[in-house]
This record gives sequence, C-alpha cells and structure tokens, in this order.
Amino acid sequence: MATRAATDVGLVGHLMRRAGFGASASETERLAEIGYDNVVEGLLGFEQQPRPVEDLLERYHQDHADEESVKWFSKRWIYRMINSERPLEEKMTLMWHARFATGRSKVNNSPMMGDHLEMLRDNCLGNFRTLLLELALSPAMIWWLDQQTNHSDAVNENFGRELLELFSMGRGNYTEEDVRACARAFTGWTIDQTIPRYPNGWYDTNYVYRSHDHDPDVKTFLGETGSFGGEDIIDIIVRHPATGQFVASNIYRYFVSDTPNQEAIDYLASVYFESGHELRDVMRALFHSDFFKDAGYARVKSPAEHVVGVIKLTGEHTSEYEFGLASLEAATLAMGQELLNPPTVEGWHTGFEWIDSAFLIERVNFSADRLGNLDAPGVRSIIDRLPGADLSLTPDELIDRCNYELGQLNLEDRSRRVLTKELELHHDIPCAGGSSNPDFTEIAIEVLQMLSASKEFQFA
Repeated sequence: MATRAATDVGLVGHLMRRAGFGASASETERLAEIGYDNVVEGLLGFEQQPRPVEDLLERYHQDHADEESVKWFSKRWIYRMINSERPLEEKMTLMWHARFATGRSKVNNSPMMGDHLEMLRDNCLGNFRTLLLELALSPAMIWWLDQQTNHSDAVNENFGRELLELFSMGRGNYTEEDVRACARAFTGWTIDQTIPRYPNGWYDTNYVYRSHDHDPDVKTFLGETGSFGGEDIIDIIVRHPATGQFVASNIYRYFVSDTPNQEAIDYLASVYFESGHELRDVMRALFHSDFFKDAGYARVKSPAEHVVGVIKLTGEHTSEYEFGLASLEAATLAMGQELLNPPTVEGWHTGFEWIDSAFLIERVNFSADRLGNLDAPGVRSIIDRLPGADLSLTPDELIDRCNYELGQLNLEDRSRRVLTKELELHHDIPCAGGSSNPDFTEIAIEVLQMLSASKEFQFA
C-alpha cells in the first residue's frame, strides 16, 4: 500500500471522488496508469466525450418516463451521475444547482425545471458571466424568484436581492440602494406564460423582454452610474472583487474542504480574475494545487454523492433496462436531499448537517444493503479481487484490502479496533476462490458493510 503506484491510485481516487462520484479500485488503477495530470485534462475537457443516450431509458421506464412527471428529471439525473463519461459536468451541475437553488415545489412545471437543469449543465464550466446571464434568462428562475412580477412601476426586488446575496457576491458587499438599482435594471425581463395544456401537460415557457415594462432611467449600482439594464448589472457584478471571493469560496468548500482556507480561496479568486472569469481555468488550478491534493476525506458527502458513489462501487444501474432508479431518488430524499427541490432559496445546509442522527442511519442502511448484495456485479468483482495470489489473509490484511477497494479511507485507530473486535477473528481467513467461496464471501461482505458504516466513509 506504500508503493508509488498505490500512492498514485490514492491520489487519482481522491480526484475521482471530488471531480465526479468516485470509481471502483480497478477503474482507478487504470486511470492511474494514464497519469494524474492527463486524468485532470480529460475531466476538464469533457466535451470530447458523448453525453449518455437516454432514448432507451425513456422507452423502458414508461411508468415514470414522462417529462410532465415532477420526478422524472431527477431520476434521469441520477442515471447520468452513475453513467456519464463526463463526471465533472454532472458534479459541477450539482454544485450550481445547490448554489442557484431553484425547486419544483414552487415552479411546479417539470419541463421548465428540465430546461433549467440543462442550462446549468451547458454552462457549468464556462464563463461565470455567461452562467449568471443564462440564470437570469431561465424561466424557472424567473418564476422561482417572482421576476415576472418585477415591473417598472412596481419593482419586485426578489431576484435582484438573491442575485447579489446568494448567487454572486454575498452579504455585506452591497447596499439596499444597490439591491433596488439591480431590481430596476431587470424590469422587463419576464416569461411569456405558464399555462397548462388542458386536460394535462404544459406549453413551453420562454423568456421574453418587454421594453415597455423596463425602467430606462439612470441608476447607480456598486458605485457606477448609467442607464443600466440587466446585462450591464451582470457585467459590473462579475468584475467586482467580492464576486471573485464568492466564486472561489463556493468552489473551495464544494471540492476541497468544509473548513475554509483563506489563502487557497485568495489564490482561486486570483485565477478567476486573471482568466477573465473562466470557471474551467479556476478548476484546473484547483486540481493541480497542493491544498486540493492534500485534502482527502475533508468534506462530508452530500446524499446524492453518497448514493451515486455507492452505486458506482456496486456496479448497478449501468443499463437502461435495469429498474430501481426510483429507489435511488427515494434514498437521497431520506438522507435529506431531494434533487431539483431544495428546501429554500439558500439551497441545502451542508457539511456535518448531512450526517445528523436520522440521516446517518439512512446512509449506513443504504450502503450496507447495497454492498451486501452479492448479485451486484461490482460487489462480486471486489470479492474476487481481495485474495490476489494469497490462499489466506489475516484479519488486518482483509480489512486493508477491503478498505483499498472502497477508496483507501483514512481509518482511525479506533475505527480499526472496532472493526477487528466486531469481526471476532483471531486467525487467518481462507480466501481461495473469492466469491465462489461462501465462507470467505460472508466475512468479506461483513467487512465491506462495516467499513461503509464507519465515520470515515461519510467523507469524500
């Protein structure tokens, strides 16, 4: 485990957990042979890889493959997280969805929410200005924050306030006068309609600009004065120092650690400005930084990351013909995260709030159940890999090899002592035959389940 090759596998495994949703040990070994730098470039250049083709998924899952269903898009998204050859695209989309919280609880229009998700996916790693502009043009966001009721003669500040507070700058970096000027600049930005087709379904909803409803008067915003419209406001926002800090701190917390590091955040903010607000350049700098490489298992996995990460290990749901996507969506909900339906405009409270007593039980039960299923191809593959060329393993060797397969968790001594005690093993374990050896299989599955119930397994 201390060889150079094992170290490289550990680093690549860390990268795949953060830039995606994890990978099996065998896949991580294959990627390590390519080299860390090459893997980073492959992740960043995801446009070279095709997106999943979902025609068969929709045909085979006709029970819920209906874009009018409020839950279809979240099921399809989980399938993409598991199977996409562009994992960073889905991970960045998940981050922006949590930051730019928009939910079906209020939007109540599945096609509109589906279009919003695709907008986030299309712009997740592009220029931050473009992302903010597309966010402002999104019918789902317009409806979510009542922008359609923002008129020149009756200003609604909801979108303008959240654009500054939650989407770009953060509190303390603007005044109430700035909020008012921002809202006035976005008057006239609205949607055509949200009328349902009778007896069911929805017409498409589109952004429209109504010049007669726009306030053209001079405004002062963040110290600049002019007859600003919405795009002018976004131009001012993206070049403001607070926005660089905001983008950098959000990316740092999501991809590095739940504990802020101001020096690292300042570095990422400098890349944000030097690159002209290009998110891809910020992420490249992050992945090559020492603070990223040294931050293994420093942040709590969100429910979606937890569920998809376990499924990536078990090798399930890789086929359009496999049922059970609804159970995965239900699992994330039970753990506190309903995709495409955050609880408030602030999104979800993350970090250790993901693992309170109720949510932790759901996480442990889910991972133990899935990793205890010998019919899952990934579980069988893990057990077949454990013996290697050995005919028997000591309890410590079995724990180490199972831990390696699950991603080389940073097991504390206390966790290892608990594992050893619970296993009640004081002798070598015959392991010849791997998954065809029922006695070894039973013990190996128990170790995998116990490791997945550990404190360490809750971190990425």
